[in-house]
Amino acid sequence: MRKASITLFSHLSRCRSNSCVPIVSRCYSSEPSPSPLLVSPAHLKRCGKTHGLLIRSNKFQTTPSRNMDTLVEEPLQMSSRQRKLKEKSELEEAFESATTTEEMLKAFKDMESAFDERDLGLASLKVGLKLDQEGEDPEKALSFADRALKALDKDDKPSILVAMTLQLMGSANYNLKRFSDSLGYLNRSNRILGRLEGEGLSADDIRPVLHAVQLELANVKTAMGRREEALGNLRKCLEIKEMTLEEDSRELGKANRDMAEAYVALLNFKEALPYCMKALEIHKKQLGQNSVEVAHDRRLLGVIYSGLEKHEKALEQNILSQKVLKTWGLNSDLLRAEIDAANMQIALGKYDEAIDSLKGVVQQTDKDSDTRALVFISMSKALCHQEKFADTKRCLEIACGILDKKETISPVEVAEAYSEISMQYETMNDFETAISLLKRTLALLEKLPQEQHSEGSVSARIGWLLLLTGKVTQAIPYLERAAEMLKDSFGPKHFGVGYIYNNLGAAYLELDRPQSAAQMFAVAKDIMDVSLGPHHADSIEACQNLSKAYGAMGSYTLAIEFQQRVVDAWESHGSAAANELREAHRLLEQLKQKARGASASELATKALPLPHTNVDTRSSQPNISGKQFRHGLVDVPLSTCCQTMGLSQVMST
Repeated sequence: MRKASITLFSHLSRCRSNSCVPIVSRCYSSEPSPSPLLVSPAHLKRCGKTHGLLIRSNKFQTTPSRNMDTLVEEPLQMSSRQRKLKEKSELEEAFESATTTEEMLKAFKDMESAFDERDLGLASLKVGLKLDQEGEDPEKALSFADRALKALDKDDKPSILVAMTLQLMGSANYNLKRFSDSLGYLNRSNRILGRLEGEGLSADDIRPVLHAVQLELANVKTAMGRREEALGNLRKCLEIKEMTLEEDSRELGKANRDMAEAYVALLNFKEALPYCMKALEIHKKQLGQNSVEVAHDRRLLGVIYSGLEKHEKALEQNILSQKVLKTWGLNSDLLRAEIDAANMQIALGKYDEAIDSLKGVVQQTDKDSDTRALVFISMSKALCHQEKFADTKRCLEIACGILDKKETISPVEVAEAYSEISMQYETMNDFETAISLLKRTLALLEKLPQEQHSEGSVSARIGWLLLLTGKVTQAIPYLERAAEMLKDSFGPKHFGVGYIYNNLGAAYLELDRPQSAAQMFAVAKDIMDVSLGPHHADSIEACQNLSKAYGAMGSYTLAIEFQQRVVDAWESHGSAAANELREAHRLLEQLKQKARGASASELATKALPLPHTNVDTRSSQPNISGKQFRHGLVDVPLSTCCQTMGLSQVMST
């Protein structure tokens, strides 16, 4: 994402010389004046003059006749006050003419001896934005932002300049990884802008600053693992751009691609698709079929089609992307795209073709490069599908040998790779190795707050594997931790959260705690009904699990009610679900027989209260396969809520 401070700095720098905000305190004085604290519309527009916060005033000159060289042979004596005003004017002009950070800092230092701290508010803001734009010294940027805020935020009146300063405070704190502090400043800036809009300030004045604040909020929330909330801020950014930019501008194309990537990170490929298609359409129109931007759009489109299990379409987009990358000589991106293509071939069952492609790619990689590790991971995947497990393990050992050396250099990429490797050990039923690798992954991710979503997914997988291997008591803390993390990251109604509650229900059922199991299954069913729809295979299985839990409690009336819903749901699938329907009928009859043999006191009809989950009713409607492994009474998805692992390496550009 583009750094928000760059946009704000441009608003302070690109203005007309006759409509600029002066540096000194007369701009912020309490004397009556028309909106003295607000930036004029021209101040926020892109104008011809590159620099100039200074109002050039004639009030310090003497009368024209006294300045005529032809009439005055000797310069007039200047009063002390006039000399000070002239000195200040020259200092202001020197500051405004500065172009580099070093020049600005030197000019600012010279001004400190002539101006009060209150007078230096706008200059402090401009220096802070310049430092934040460069991103090399966030502490210094924060110090200037703090000085600016103290000077500008005096009377608790909302102003554009205070909002900009708070945005700068938020950005600097974000760069220092003080995410909670950053969020506080940005939220306050957002509230001020809302007040200004309510008071009738022109939307043209507010939108540029509002966009910068919303973009920074998205960055901070993503860093805190709150991706669902960040998505809302990104959506507002796009709306602002749509109102202010030309319909087919390149910047709008990039904004649509950012939106698509955000949805992909939430595994919501269905919602990502139209944004990516829009980005591709704009970039093709503006830049042509063979532009790098179009290649990146097609690569992302391939990821989306893969997520939608449209692997032929994914491969088609990948091939088109490769042609452009090859034309531009972008070898690193090209190698990654070729690995992506091999993974798509594997998904289509073309294992030999994938292996042949990867053999060509591996020869183009350095011995200890992370790209080489990815090649061996993909090759092992193809070999694993062919059940050549000895060769599979050799490839994985080579990959791990490379990755071991890169844990401190590229922790996120290594964590993603370890997670992928662990999945292959799962496939080979080597669960101990898989769990060991996932714990190494978790140790890396725990140090990275921005990877909370990945941490939650990995924790969920560890819990599932422990459950699968009979270590039920050990599994529960991992699953509970995963549920909390993924609710924060993806939202409480995300299908991945539903799977975790489903697994928690299985764990409690294994521990002969059917009441707790029924609570977990009820939450899982509620989430899946919203996120997947009540007739999705996994939603039906959650309903059946709930029936089984009530049956284990002896609450046969409720068990029969939910099992009847299972029968009705499978009937809606027609002949394709004949086997599932037959099994559902068998279980229903079994429950009815047990109910007939139970005493009246055992026929409980009161449902258990659900845990408080603070859920909403928004539906992500992801497209997932529902591929599952059978574990006791419960169908558990294979790494469903971990599909996000590896996306950043697929989409890196």
